[in-house]
Amino acid sequence: MNVRPPEATKVFGEYPLERLFGRILSPLEDFLGRTTAGGLVLMGTTVLTLIAANSPLGEPLAQFWEQPMSIGMGAWTLEQTLHHWINDGLMALFFLVVGLELKREVLVGELASLRDAALPIFAAIGGMVLPAAIYLALNPEPPAAHGWGIPMATDIAFAIGILVLLAWRVPRGLVIFLMALAIADDLGAVLVIAIFYTGHLDVGALVSAAATLGVLMLLNQGGIRQQLPYWVLGVILWYFMLRSGIHATIAGILLAFTIPARPARTPEQFDARVSQLLAAFRAHAEDPSTPSDPLTSHDMATIAASLERDSKAVQSPLHRTEHGLSPWVTFVVLPLFAFANAGIDFRNADLVSNLSHPITLGIALGLLLGKFAGISRFSWLAIRLGVGRLPPEVEWRHLLGAAWLGGIGFTMSLFISQLAFDNPNHLELAKTGILFASLAGALIGLAWLAFGASPRRSPLRNSKGGDDTI
Repeated sequence: MNVRPPEATKVFGEYPLERLFGRILSPLEDFLGRTTAGGLVLMGTTVLTLIAANSPLGEPLAQFWEQPMSIGMGAWTLEQTLHHWINDGLMALFFLVVGLELKREVLVGELASLRDAALPIFAAIGGMVLPAAIYLALNPEPPAAHGWGIPMATDIAFAIGILVLLAWRVPRGLVIFLMALAIADDLGAVLVIAIFYTGHLDVGALVSAAATLGVLMLLNQGGIRQQLPYWVLGVILWYFMLRSGIHATIAGILLAFTIPARPARTPEQFDARVSQLLAAFRAHAEDPSTPSDPLTSHDMATIAASLERDSKAVQSPLHRTEHGLSPWVTFVVLPLFAFANAGIDFRNADLVSNLSHPITLGIALGLLLGKFAGISRFSWLAIRLGVGRLPPEVEWRHLLGAAWLGGIGFTMSLFISQLAFDNPNHLELAKTGILFASLAGALIGLAWLAFGASPRRSPLRNSKGGDDTI
């Protein structure tokens, strides 16, 4: 039986069912494409996790995350719990995206110019030093003192998501400033993890990791822009880092620094190539002998494939990797991490005792007050010294609102807490402090920028305006 192929017009989206699915999926695609989506999804996941942890599902879920899972064959088998696969494995992808963002910002973004980078770098340093100092003042003795790195981090997804919700109230420069600050802050957190939260070192595995990193650097210097070799060697690097004693997620940062930032084709070469391909495609389309159904036109399909390859060639591997991974990290990795780590069972907890415990207080006050004071004071210092400047249209009242949002630690703070504490009770206290401070920082920052960003005299003024005291 001969089946007549569909008309050419239907090939290009005229099917009724396709239109129906388009109407259903388009709003979802629009939502996922928004900057705020990541923060909202992470927030929703956290709420669901807390509800589940305080329901009859709490205990089964906790046991589920501790189930072992192995990958490999024979002697080459790696076994970890699901919880550790998420924290050590999937979170390496999160650190890879962080590393790619950092590299992009240093090369062509807000950290490329020393004058522009000075303000967010100073702010990030202040936002790390003061929270750690506050925590250690309240927890000077080990093992509680091991948590000093927890309040140093800022959650970029939450903070930027909330700031974008207020885009109509704040200048774009403030969003860029907070993003640059969070990226610099992430770099500081990575260094803290690598230096201070590393256990016993396996020298053999460390040497193997260094050799793998050397090969990755040679690929970069040799102009290899295909992504597959980097992914294969990246997995090998992750394995050796896991065995070395340095936290495996650091492999994501190291891999990011080796991924090429330059495309294979220049814009001029791409323009000439596209013109050539489009002319050939147009000639085939206008030729009466060309089949109306693209499925039977091999030449047109070949031209379209060439156009796709050249479109990739004009994008750097860094850009393609970052944009390819970001949705997966935002909507899969981070929600899974929150689901596996953010659960706290409050049913039998003494909330008054927990909230007044030095670990909880140290983290909460460090994130909330330490971040605010550190970011604002060190920003003022950078401008006072003449090494930094406020972004265009950004005033001190805007920066103070961003400083409150800097107290949203969440993802990275939860991650560091897993490294800092082996004691489950200490870990629960740390989670309580992180959640309380992150919620308070979000609400205060939101209210500050929503109601305090209207044009009026700022409590802080640019040093050029005369009064630059806090």
